[in-house]
Amino acid sequence: MTPDFLVVGGGIIGINIANELKRRFADASVHLIEKEKSGAEHSSGRNSGVLHAGFYYSADSLKARFTRDGNRLLTDYCIEKKIPLNRCGKLVVAQKEADLTYLDELLRRGKKNGVELQEITEDEAKKIEPRAITVQRAIFSPSTSSVDPETVVHAMQQDAKANGVVFHHGTTYLGVSNGSVLTNRGKFNPGYLVNAAGLYADKLARDFGFSEKYRVLPFKGLYLYSDETEHPIRTNIYPVPDLRNPFLGVHFTVTADGHVKIGPTAIPAFWREQYQGFDNFRFDELVDIVIRQIGLVTYSQFDFKKLAVEELRKYFRPRLIGLAKSLASGIHNTDYRRWGRPGIRAQLLNIETKQLEMDYVLEGDEKSFHVLNAVSPGFTCSIPFSRYVCERIENIVNRNPSPLPLYPLGHTSPKGRGG
Repeated sequence: MTPDFLVVGGGIIGINIANELKRRFADASVHLIEKEKSGAEHSSGRNSGVLHAGFYYSADSLKARFTRDGNRLLTDYCIEKKIPLNRCGKLVVAQKEADLTYLDELLRRGKKNGVELQEITEDEAKKIEPRAITVQRAIFSPSTSSVDPETVVHAMQQDAKANGVVFHHGTTYLGVSNGSVLTNRGKFNPGYLVNAAGLYADKLARDFGFSEKYRVLPFKGLYLYSDETEHPIRTNIYPVPDLRNPFLGVHFTVTADGHVKIGPTAIPAFWREQYQGFDNFRFDELVDIVIRQIGLVTYSQFDFKKLAVEELRKYFRPRLIGLAKSLASGIHNTDYRRWGRPGIRAQLLNIETKQLEMDYVLEGDEKSFHVLNAVSPGFTCSIPFSRYVCERIENIVNRNPSPLPLYPLGHTSPKGRGG
C-alpha cells in the first residue's frame, strides 16, 4: 500500500483527478479510496444532472471559467460515450419588473464569460416553452442540457480503471498516524495525498494542517417529480437568481429521460449525511453544526435565519409547488407527489468572516492537496476543474527534486500555505 498518489474520495471530482494524475504521471501508481461501493452514492450521483452554461458567475471566478469549458467537455464526453443527453436548453424568466435589471446582469456576465445566450421577448419564450411565464423578456441558454449523473460517474470510473488507476471501494479514511493513512482496510503510505472527500474534505484537511478557517455546512436538496403525461414542460425553467446567494431558487428541471421535477430545496442539515430520518446520524456532527447555525443566525454576513426559515417551509409540498407556479402555467398540486432521492450540498463556510464561500477553495503543499469547496456546478466543471487541480499538483511536484514517493505523511504540514 505505497502508491505514489492517493486520492481520497471517489466522486466525480476524485475520479477525474485520479485519472488526470495518471495521465500526467504515466509511470506513477495512482490509487483512490472511497468508503462507498461506488462514486455515485453522494452528491456526484444525487445532483440535478444539469450541465450548466456558465453565465451566473462573475468573470474573475474559477466557476465562470470551468463551467463554460466543462459544459463543452462534458457534452463532448457524453456524445463520445453515447450517454443519453437531453439538449433541452434553459429559460431564465423574470417574475417581476425588478428582475429585468438582474436579467441584464446575467447577459453581461454571459457575454464576458464567452457563453452563448439569447435575449428573447415574452412571445419568443413561449415559442420555446409554451407554458413559461415571464415579464417582458427572458434569457435562453441553448447549451444547457441534462444527463443522468450516475451514468456519467460510472463511465468515468471505468475510464480511470482502464487507464491504470487502482480503486479501493468500501475503504474508509480514518486518519493519519506516524506518516501512514489509516483506513478500515489497512494502512497506506503514499507519496502524495489528494483530498477530494466532499462532505468530509474540511475534516480530512485539518489532519494535514489545513482548513483552519473553513468548515463544511451541509444543506439538503430535494426535488419533487411530476406525473404529468400530456404536454409536459420541455425545457429547464429557472427564475432570475439572487446573485448574493449560492442557491438558484426553485426551478423546473427536465431530466435526461424527459421527466420534469421542481426544486431543489436548500434546507440546513443537522449532520453531514442526513438524507432521511436518522440515517448516518452522528451526535458530534449534530452538536458542531447546530452551534454554527446558531452563530450564523446572530453574526452571519447574510440573513441565514431568513434563508433557513424559507427553505424549511419548502418541506411543505404545496409551498414548493406554489413557488414553481410563478414560472409556468398549468401546474397542479395533484401532479407533483413523488419526492426524489435527497442530496446533500457540501457548502463551505468561512468561520472568520461568517460567509458562505461562493467559489472553489483549494489548499495544499508538497505533501498533500485539498479540494475544500467544489460546490455546484462542480459536476459540470469536473473535467477542467480536475485538470486545474492536477496542474497545481504537478507544479508542486516538479519544484521538488526528490523522485516519487515525495515525503512521508503526517501532521507536520506547514499551515496556511497554498490556497
